[in-house]
Amino acid sequence: MTTHGTTGTTAAGDAARGGDGATLATSPLLGFDTETTGTDVHRDRIVTAALVHSVGPGRDLETVATWLIDPGVEIPEGAAAVHGISTEHARAHGMAPAEALDEVAAMLADALGRGIPVVAFNAGFDLQILEADLARHGLPTLAQRLGHEIAPVVDPLVLDRGLDRFRKGKRTLTDLCSVYDVTQDGRMHTADVDVSATLDVLRGIIARHPDLGAAPLAEVHQRQIALHRDWAENFNDFLRRKGKTPDVEVVWPL
Repeated sequence: MTTHGTTGTTAAGDAARGGDGATLATSPLLGFDTETTGTDVHRDRIVTAALVHSVGPGRDLETVATWLIDPGVEIPEGAAAVHGISTEHARAHGMAPAEALDEVAAMLADALGRGIPVVAFNAGFDLQILEADLARHGLPTLAQRLGHEIAPVVDPLVLDRGLDRFRKGKRTLTDLCSVYDVTQDGRMHTADVDVSATLDVLRGIIARHPDLGAAPLAEVHQRQIALHRDWAENFNDFLRRKGKTPDVEVVWPL
């Protein structure tokens, strides 16, 4: 694990500021992202992971932890082209997967247990592949460590699709950076950079929807469940009309 930040703040130390009374705008945030061997949450493996603990309105108080993992399998050329990690590099420099995944899950569970929301772009993917990878290595899953559902989770993709549902165009992280005036440094698909961009996009969404920022975290989590279900059911109907198999999961985040 590699850590760096603008202060000596730790996730555990600042986590005390979270809790049931916190709103989305006032709570510390723990951003999460992975880069993987592919897009199948049940079969593919995590190659890199990043956690960015953020306090306050910007990046001045951020602590970053990153992991490079040897997934134990070949990294396909297509995946390596996206995130830049080859099989050879992961084998030479990566941590053993069980050790790294246990550290990632422990930090996530610590934050969630203290009421700090996990923020992830397309959170269902990252959480599902983490749960599958933990189980593969005989480690307790995040849900098992918590003893309840994984919450609170905040997903800027779900929020953007639900709050600005009729806007045309793609909704990748890069696209949303443009929509919410987030400056990119050109290194997208590096886990820690993607996390910081995701947190910035969330701040942009909150700025445009102050009622969202003022809402308690539990309410935000439940609202996203409804927003995702509505979007997924509509998208599945669209697929049926096109003669395609509806395959979008309506349950969020897992």
